[in-house]
Amino acid sequence: MNRDNSKGKVLILRTLVWGGIQLFLLLVIVVRLFYLQVYEADKYKTMSEENRISSRILVPPRGVIFDRNGVPLADNKQNFQAMLVAEQTNSVDKTIEQFKKLMPLSDKEEARVRRDLKRYRRFVPIKLKEGLSWEEVSKILLATRKMAGVVVDDGLSRSYPFGKQTAHVLGYVAAVSEDDLKKDSDPLLETPGFKIGKIGLEKRYEKTLRGKGGNLKLEVNAVGRIMKEIEREDGEAGKPLNLTIDSRLQQKAFELFGEQSGAAVLMDVNSGEILMFISMPSYDSNDFVQGVSQDLYNVLLYDEKQPLINKAIAGRYSPGSTFKMMVALAALEAGVINKETKVGCTGKISFGNHLFHCWKKPGHGALNVVEALQHSCDVFFYEVAHKVGIDRIAAMARRFGLGEQTALKFDDEKAGVIPDKAWKMANFGEAWQGGETLIAGIGQGYVLTTPIQLAVMTARIANGGKMVEPSLTKVSPKKIAKFKDMGINPAHMALIKEGMCSVVNRPGGTALMSAFDYKGKKMCGKTGTTQVKRITMKERQTGIVKQEDTPWKYRNHALFVGYAPHDKPKYAVAVLVEHGGGGSSVAAPIASKLLKEALILDEENE
Repeated sequence: MNRDNSKGKVLILRTLVWGGIQLFLLLVIVVRLFYLQVYEADKYKTMSEENRISSRILVPPRGVIFDRNGVPLADNKQNFQAMLVAEQTNSVDKTIEQFKKLMPLSDKEEARVRRDLKRYRRFVPIKLKEGLSWEEVSKILLATRKMAGVVVDDGLSRSYPFGKQTAHVLGYVAAVSEDDLKKDSDPLLETPGFKIGKIGLEKRYEKTLRGKGGNLKLEVNAVGRIMKEIEREDGEAGKPLNLTIDSRLQQKAFELFGEQSGAAVLMDVNSGEILMFISMPSYDSNDFVQGVSQDLYNVLLYDEKQPLINKAIAGRYSPGSTFKMMVALAALEAGVINKETKVGCTGKISFGNHLFHCWKKPGHGALNVVEALQHSCDVFFYEVAHKVGIDRIAAMARRFGLGEQTALKFDDEKAGVIPDKAWKMANFGEAWQGGETLIAGIGQGYVLTTPIQLAVMTARIANGGKMVEPSLTKVSPKKIAKFKDMGINPAHMALIKEGMCSVVNRPGGTALMSAFDYKGKKMCGKTGTTQVKRITMKERQTGIVKQEDTPWKYRNHALFVGYAPHDKPKYAVAVLVEHGGGGSSVAAPIASKLLKEALILDEENE
């Protein structure tokens, strides 16, 4: 009996211990559940929502770029795209192969697709091909039953209605690169197929044109398949950009250049607003939107006329005789010459052991500053440059915007070179030589400028010495009023302008053949011709080879800068034709037609 009682007590004890353990475990579970459901409720609710809800960025429409009259220069067009959703197919490789049979993919396109598949989550749509026609869309839609994971998306694609005519000013958009992602943390850049401005104004105003992305919340199942839309928050469309460019003048310049290479800029002399900005030859911005082919890119890259370079801002050229206004102003302001000063030209001048020749072999005789500009006498400017000195010439040139980047703030803009004694020592470790001053006096040697700088220089002359800055967007009257006066003696400026008007409108002027009289409005300007290949003494003695008989790359560059109307200047233009031969025969006619067209359009807009 006692033995049975002992066994009973042990059994009861064990039962109590085991029950206590179970009760303790139950209590732990209850406490843990209470902790998770009460104290950590918000955390796990959020995690649950994240598993159930998929957030996607909504890409906003890119801002439209308009010309000064409201004509779209860069717009957005409907863009049908074939997209691949990896989680909706059992075999991505099989789907890609099926799609390639339906619609070819280049090696470059397929490599991009596979790169994006690794980069993005399986439910994110990856672009297979874009820019599809209705016929191509129909083929895909008919095949989607047998081609799992492929869908057609109706999006927007950048479009450039004027193509080559506006390429260098607008630039283009293209796919986001790894370098772009490092520089910009905007989540929009990580959206498959998103494009950003790569060059030109598309890049300059990227943040303005891009807009802000929206957000779309979708309910998805366990594998990420979309079940329904829960919430949509629209973003902000990119803001429009209104330019000062006149598409009609762009077209006119494009037609006038034809197959020639070079650049031209036309601007308002009082506001600095640019109405025409062209670099030739050009490329079609539309070719870069979808991804330019390697073959086409190689054609553009290796073309000797360099269509990919924006020559208006990145082409550095000797300004030739268009620089003579700077030499004359420097001499007038320094008191080295005056209105009456005359220099005799016999066709050459001796300096040290060298002969410096005038373009007119017999010489021009005795000329004052106005006549020297009119006839573009080299000997006059050799003499004057020597007397005034390179440092004062350089200082005057810089005041007029030469040798410095403009306010346009393009990444690829070049500064050019306006040399002086300090520059020579800093760059070559050598002292400046007197003969180099003579060469600089006719805008050659080390002197290098860009077409946009020559346009700015001409505008500042035409407006009487106001430090106007170039702009591709509207300039307010308040800003115009703040353009500083350069402090040039008005009498000296009047002499320079008289010389420029004589170039075009007086007998013997180097641009007389390009003169026009549109309702009493005339053009003033200055021709320039710069040597690409040095003329040897033997050639001078036996006869200089005609430009048309010289290989294209060795022909002279042709330049012209001018303004109109002559009495109340409003527009300034700079034209450079690479290897065009002569400023008077090639560049001046283009400039004349552009200025006249600007005056005609101005009258039509009134």
